Amino acid sequence: MLATSGCRYGQQGGFFLQAAVNADGISGGYPPSRLRLRQELRLAGATATHRAMSPTLAAAPSGDEEFTEVVVVRHGETTWNASHIIQILQQGQLDPELNEIGRQQALVVAHRLSKEGKPASIYSSDLKRAAETAEIVAKVCGVTNLVVNEALREMHMGYLQGLKWDDAVNKNPDVFRSFGIFEITEGSDPDSRNKEIPGGGESLNQLTERCVSYLNKIAQEHRGERVVVVSHYAAILELCRYTDPPNGSIRRKIPNTSLNVFRISGVTGKWILERYGDDSHVDGNDFLENSFSGDGASA
Repeated sequence: MLATSGCRYGQQGGFFLQAAVNADGISGGYPPSRLRLRQELRLAGATATHRAMSPTLAAAPSGDEEFTEVVVVRHGETTWNASHIIQILQQGQLDPELNEIGRQQALVVAHRLSKEGKPASIYSSDLKRAAETAEIVAKVCGVTNLVVNEALREMHMGYLQGLKWDDAVNKNPDVFRSFGIFEITEGSDPDSRNKEIPGGGESLNQLTERCVSYLNKIAQEHRGERVVVVSHYAAILELCRYTDPPNGSIRRKIPNTSLNVFRISGVTGKWILERYGDDSHVDGNDFLENSFSGDGASA
């Protein structure tokens, strides 16, 4: 097993699992009422389905054991995500828990993943919203090896953490404007990716290096296998950009519990982005219509 400074949680007795799976509104069996789930997600402002870059993901070629299939899942919704006042960006490394919609989203993506080939391991950020999502996935998929590690945390936003969007702009205009948080735009500082956000924050390049380095280690440990990784918006966005530079097709839609599928060589370090922002399981329509793994189990 990959040596990390993270903690391991078995699928039995995890510290989030009881509340997540047995919470009111979830324990009544699976799948939950599609109509109810769709209504709740709409009320919470969930994004519309963002389909994959390609309609299906081919199965790993036989004899191509050097590649690891890494399915990166964004955590379920939190109250902060749902508010439309406190934006995704400002959660940073603060630690809100999943809300009830987030737990239902995690359960739905867990059942989607359970129809695919069983992951060898599940890795997660140690922040509650990711760890809780990962515990639900591990329980449903029957995976006993769950590793949490701070290397998969969201970007540290420094002084911007915990601020409402307008407050971030008004109270810290220089900080907000000069760091190119999500993308390098025309007229922005070309060196913005290297600038650390004041207040202990990271630069975009530091975020990318942290996450890419950890996923490369995972790929080396799990050649020829599938693993699931649960992380956060900006972290996942930067992983996608690492394989598809800013001038490519990557956009900013990485919805809660969306699937982002990479093939990473544990030998050469080559990355291939197969799918991003796929939350087709969330809307409740045509559940598991498209298999992402090519196993045929969910076709």
